[in-house]
Amino acid sequence: MKRITITICAAALFFACKTNDKKTEDPKKEEAAVASASTTQPSNEPVPDSVMQKNWMAYMTPSKEHALMASWDGTWNGEVTVWMKPGGEPSKSTTVATNKMILGGRYQLSNHKGNFGGMPFEGMSTLAFDNVKKIFMSTWMDNMGTGIMTGEGNWDESTKSITLKGKVMDPGMGKDVDYREVLTVIDNDHQRLEMFGQNSKDGKEFKSMEILYTRKK
Repeated sequence: MKRITITICAAALFFACKTNDKKTEDPKKEEAAVASASTTQPSNEPVPDSVMQKNWMAYMTPSKEHALMASWDGTWNGEVTVWMKPGGEPSKSTTVATNKMILGGRYQLSNHKGNFGGMPFEGMSTLAFDNVKKIFMSTWMDNMGTGIMTGEGNWDESTKSITLKGKVMDPGMGKDVDYREVLTVIDNDHQRLEMFGQNSKDGKEFKSMEILYTRKK
């Protein structure tokens, strides 16, 4: 709560610029500060208040990446295939995902319902694009665990896909393991989600799940 309060206060301070304040910053220094703001590297150079205001506006304004996510809103029927181990017999099931942009089009919230191993399955995910870091960020939680899976990655225009990487708890091994997730946009009404996990025996990556999504008309 303390961090949230500090962030809100800082944002309010940056936007509370008086209209009768005189502009004292050197324009060239201001342009350089704006350019450097696109990086996350710390700098010892002071950032002018006017640049801070522009940075906050750029950070909070939905971008083309947010418009891309918004195009995925709606209800999607999914055909799920799961492999518990490399070369193992796959199990199949179905799921329904409902995507909706929230908080003024800045994040996408997805609710998932289906079945797994004969048991009702329910999950929730979020997808974001950080305008400063220039990366996608995701979270996942469901009724078959008590943790939150997080990932970060980039959009590849050549393959029309997002690759997210992160750590996920493997209860069997009792530790976090690496995972990789690839969401591919096949066309406007079809997507493929692939999950790659870590084999508990040799630590090698293998494809653990694939979901073929079709948009519900």
